[in-house]
Amino acid sequence: MRIAVYIPLLLSLVAPLAARPLAERCEPRLATWLLTAAALVLGTASTVSLGLLAVTGLIRIPQLAALGHWSAHSAQHDDPAQLSVALVAGLLLGAAVLTAARMLWRRARTLAAAALDAACMPTRDGTVIVDDEAPDAYALPGLPGRIVVSTGMLHTLDETERTILLAHERAHLTAHHYAFVALAQLGACANPLLRPFATAVAYTIERWADENAVRATGDRRRVARTVGKAALAAHQVPALARAAGAALGILGVRGLRGRRGPLASAGPVPRRVAALLAPPLGRHPALTAGTALVLGTAILATAEATHDLHVLLETIGVR
Repeated sequence: MRIAVYIPLLLSLVAPLAARPLAERCEPRLATWLLTAAALVLGTASTVSLGLLAVTGLIRIPQLAALGHWSAHSAQHDDPAQLSVALVAGLLLGAAVLTAARMLWRRARTLAAAALDAACMPTRDGTVIVDDEAPDAYALPGLPGRIVVSTGMLHTLDETERTILLAHERAHLTAHHYAFVALAQLGACANPLLRPFATAVAYTIERWADENAVRATGDRRRVARTVGKAALAAHQVPALARAAGAALGILGVRGLRGRRGPLASAGPVPRRVAALLAPPLGRHPALTAGTALVLGTAILATAEATHDLHVLLETIGVR
């Protein structure tokens, strides 16, 4: 097979380097869409590439080649891919499929549990107040979803800050942020090299929700103060938050706590606060075009590699 089959794998090595710059320089909603698409497309393309390479190894085995009426001898001569490469690709493909399947199963169980928990929380306005002195708040997906806030968090914040907090958590539900996190993590499970995209998506959905809170209140500095205040107040996590929020990728403020240090190596909360204190980010056409170019290249290369395999199988077919 020609070089096209290796292009998605090569892009998986290089593209994740742009995940954090994209997350911090592009408008959060657009950044979330681009990062999620990058993780999903590159994860799929690299998995298909591994599958194509693995097939070139399988057709060299006479017993398997006979099933498809192919010539194993011709395959050894007409296919430029090395047998060792095909074997490694087969092993990596098996690991990717198993990891992705396990992730999908766990995510489905978690979503089902979250939906059941949400259904058991009767409320008129979608907000559930939990009697717990540990400050926390999180969004719980369901039909419909719920916003869960502890009494400890309500006591920590004033009335305006509570409005900001609820607007932030409501954005997680209305924009279905858990789906973006799940898709990005699926791509990272298929290809571990893409984990920076999943990490970046976990950050951009919080920035997306922060900007929703800004639109609801019109005060960027007040939202920044609320984000920092809520994060500092969160020292304990309710069991429900650990079971639902952590697995769904939409933890409350406890899951957003940052680390000390320069902003370049800071955790999510300092970076979010800094972004809120700065002017709103634009759509950044250059980053958008660059992402589209990378994804388009991966798709075209995968299609070309699939065509190459089809031509190879026709060439080595036994007539």
